[in-house]
Amino acid sequence: MDRRSFLKLAAASPALVSPYASATVIGAQSRAPQTSFTFYSPLAEEWYRSGEYFEWASTTSNNEGRRVNVFYRTFGNRANPALVILHGYPTSSFDFREMIPFLEEDYFVAILDFPGFGFSDKPQNGYSYMLEDDAKLVDHFVQEVVGLSRFHLLTHDRGGSVGFAFLGNYLAREEKAYEITYHFISNGGLFLPLANLSQGQYDTQHAVRGPELTRQLQARPRVTEGTPQEVAYADIHAFNDGIGARLYVGKYLLERAANEYRWLDTLRESPVPTALIWGLQDTVNPPRIGNHIWYTYLDKRAVESSYWLLPTANHYLQRDEPEEMAGIVRTCLEVGIPAPEDENAFMRELARSRTATSPVYMGRSIIENISFPGAVAYSPDGYSF
Repeated sequence: MDRRSFLKLAAASPALVSPYASATVIGAQSRAPQTSFTFYSPLAEEWYRSGEYFEWASTTSNNEGRRVNVFYRTFGNRANPALVILHGYPTSSFDFREMIPFLEEDYFVAILDFPGFGFSDKPQNGYSYMLEDDAKLVDHFVQEVVGLSRFHLLTHDRGGSVGFAFLGNYLAREEKAYEITYHFISNGGLFLPLANLSQGQYDTQHAVRGPELTRQLQARPRVTEGTPQEVAYADIHAFNDGIGARLYVGKYLLERAANEYRWLDTLRESPVPTALIWGLQDTVNPPRIGNHIWYTYLDKRAVESSYWLLPTANHYLQRDEPEEMAGIVRTCLEVGIPAPEDENAFMRELARSRTATSPVYMGRSIIENISFPGAVAYSPDGYSF
């Protein structure tokens, strides 16, 4: 196999067909409106102009039903299997711009910007950006906006916490309006006792230091020059004063800490096949988080589960290694994960074409005593030849 085929064994497989995703836009949407915002990045402007909006009424009590406009985009053929992507903090759907082209030929991809992020509304003045509210927003999005009856779910960072809350709500319903068919989880602070949070993340939670930090960030001049990616991300953060909104959005860690054990227990009981994908170079959410989630909650599940490391990727693995991450998704969905007794051969096959960027398949940890049939006898006195 060549480099591209390492985790693209599935690329030559026939595309899955329409029974997997019924996707019809049924909600009230609008194209991205004209804006007086000044774009310095053609990449960010193109992303905005190609998107649509729907309206969401917050279900969080403190927000008193406040309505926000939520930005989203779709890619690919609606007859293909559907993939819903939930982005992380403090970024947006734009994070997946380089990964989506490796999937959109065979998948219908739906991705949004949560309130407070990207090109969505970013209310301030005490607005509570809650993970549980976003989980209900995702439910509305898949049912009422893009109209999916079956879909895979891919989450990153804060989107992983939203995904856990969403999964819990989904599993709690006796009558399900749709089916989650695969669950992909990537780098995030999904178990905070093992995270390596920055001082800024701690300060954002603080009643005094949080507003002070926000004022400092807002006082900095806006980035208008640099690499295309740097200018694009600066534009997206500046849109609707995303810097000011971070004071409120960043408090999600408090909700995460209060619910993480419950959410992880839900993951252990979930009947949905799951793949955990981790960028090895992440220093804020290091691999010890992925290791803990794998060995504590996923490794011994009866349902299909797998753990992958991307050795050259940092926290934003979908940016650092978009092709390799898309390849993992394709492998899980189109080739499948080997049975435990076939894992060794599977890992050897992958190793034959490994490069520095190739994902590493970790495999299950089923402990069995090893034996060597036909071997010479061993004793502390030596071997009997």
